[in-house]
Amino acid sequence: MLEFLADNNFGDTRSGDGLAGPMALLLILLLAAATVFLIRNMNQRLKRLPETFDSASMSDGAPTDTPAVPDPR
Repeated sequence: MLEFLADNNFGDTRSGDGLAGPMALLLILLLAAATVFLIRNMNQRLKRLPETFDSASMSDGAPTDTPAVPDPR
């Protein structure tokens, strides 16, 4: 009756044919590739920025571009 308490299910029972290692390697490689692409994209965007920002346009507080969200009025 209490035999189910004596069952050992804590590590010596292997199922899944040992896929944890290859799946972890695949996940690590996918994350590394995504990181490389994100870094490359950010470098390209940083290169597009001007060396200095015009202080006159920044000091008056007026936006130079149209707002991304239209005014709901």
